[in-house]
Amino acid sequence: MIKKLFALTALLISIVGCAQNEETNFRKEALSNAMVTVENEPIEFAEILKKYEGKTIVIDVWASWCSDCIKGMPKLKELQVKYPDAIYLFISMDKTYEAWKNGIEKYDVNGEHYLTSDGMKGVFGKSINLNWIPRYMIVDKTGKIALYNVIEADDEKLIKTLESLK
Repeated sequence: MIKKLFALTALLISIVGCAQNEETNFRKEALSNAMVTVENEPIEFAEILKKYEGKTIVIDVWASWCSDCIKGMPKLKELQVKYPDAIYLFISMDKTYEAWKNGIEKYDVNGEHYLTSDGMKGVFGKSINLNWIPRYMIVDKTGKIALYNVIEADDEKLIKTLESLK
């Protein structure tokens, strides 16, 4: 009985430990995922990251139909004022190019914009374990993921990460 209890405890600790590990690199599937520019041109996620090499990148995964995303925009705009040297990269999960473009204009979303080709449950979404939007990530100047997952633009972890990367 004690051996079973010990084994179960060890298993639980290892599961919890693994669940808390955050990714520091994007998976190959994410990097090769085809997205669309505002000019309606295809681009791979790896090319997008390369464009902003040497910069801190705040990634906001959002959609124009997402009420939580829209509610979070004022907080994100405050971040843009407080941390103007970061690149703000918006990756949309909108279902159509038109809805995405209209959402950018309607909500006055300022930054770099890209549209995923297959939505939240697609290749990119699965590769970053996307289960909620908005989703914020931070990539440091070396291209490593410094913050993997927060859902509030004013999350303390997000602020601390940006402060540490100044």
